[in-house]
Amino acid sequence: MKRILVFGNGGSGKSTLSVTLGDLLHLPVIHLDKYFWQPNWIATPVDDWNIIVESFSDSEEWIIDGNYSRTMNIRIKRADLIIFLDMPNMLCLYRIFKRRIKYNRKTRPDMNEECTEKLDLEFIKWVWNFKKRNRAKILDKLEVASKTKRIIILKNRKQVNEFIEGLKNYKIK
Repeated sequence: MKRILVFGNGGSGKSTLSVTLGDLLHLPVIHLDKYFWQPNWIATPVDDWNIIVESFSDSEEWIIDGNYSRTMNIRIKRADLIIFLDMPNMLCLYRIFKRRIKYNRKTRPDMNEECTEKLDLEFIKWVWNFKKRNRAKILDKLEVASKTKRIIILKNRKQVNEFIEGLKNYKIK
């Protein structure tokens, strides 16, 4: 496993899992949000974004976390392992509110330095509707990718913890 793709809803734990895996497997972690969002929450232009994602994906080793469905196929093509965090909506909502409080007037470590944490109705709706809007398309992509890629779908905190413990035990042996 040299290239791991982690994606899921906002608040699903993508960044936390990616950092944990990076530490455990000694792989560089790339948080896509850090590169997509320019200072003051300005989105990177589409053509520039495609080049950035292709550049990251062409590297030999990485853990990339983030959604960005338009460039998902680029990352899927290069990934050895794909992890979909298919967490419950209420857990994701809880986590986005929790991190808003934790990083009040600060920038999260997985974001561009000039993007202080914010929480608005648009993002809350995006998180709440993620499964309804994206899940079927994601599962279709994973079904196709499963012919050549290893796919892991984690649906709750217990499964995430078991996955991490399994990797730790594997590394020890």
